[in-house]
Amino acid sequence: MTLLSAINEVCDIVALDRFDSIYGSNDPNAQTMVALAQESGEEISRRGDWRRLLKQQVAIVSPTGLPADYQRLTPGGAVRSASGVCFRPITNSSQWAVVTRTGSAQPFFFLRDNQLLFSPAPAGVGAIIDYVSKNWVLGDPHEERDTLKADDDRTLFPERLLAKGILWRWKRQKGLPFDDSLAEFEADLLQEINADRGAS
Repeated sequence: MTLLSAINEVCDIVALDRFDSIYGSNDPNAQTMVALAQESGEEISRRGDWRRLLKQQVAIVSPTGLPADYQRLTPGGAVRSASGVCFRPITNSSQWAVVTRTGSAQPFFFLRDNQLLFSPAPAGVGAIIDYVSKNWVLGDPHEERDTLKADDDRTLFPERLLAKGILWRWKRQKGLPFDDSLAEFEADLLQEINADRGAS
């Protein structure tokens, strides 16, 4: 399902004429649909640790910069050595100051600004960082980004969710009852998150 086909699916439900082209159109309905699609896609990408958004980076120095597409670390053991030893997270600068001053055999990491700091510094092949990418749009040819830019853009999460997200937002914006559409979206989102994780 492309951006255009998702929006046309919503048009069929809300009794709007289908669009031949959506991106860059001067039609106010088309512009609204694109804005709602962007908003919906951003929310969907943040609410699940979608398999196709999971990425890795190897850090060999401390500090190491986070990748440009970094959204957040994956939960539970996101930073580990090549041998599988997990670095424990430090959540504030006071704790980090104590850890770096006293030293420890236990490896720690601290996220500050757009950098990860390690104590002790990664040795050998370094540390592996598992993170969730903010790039949820798949353009052509295979360009991953976080912004819709073309009619044939696709999503890196289950595509049917995009149309469902646009639908309830459209109804809400137009002052129409949207509770049923929102409930259906939420149920489908949960089902797709579970399916993406391999749960039944």
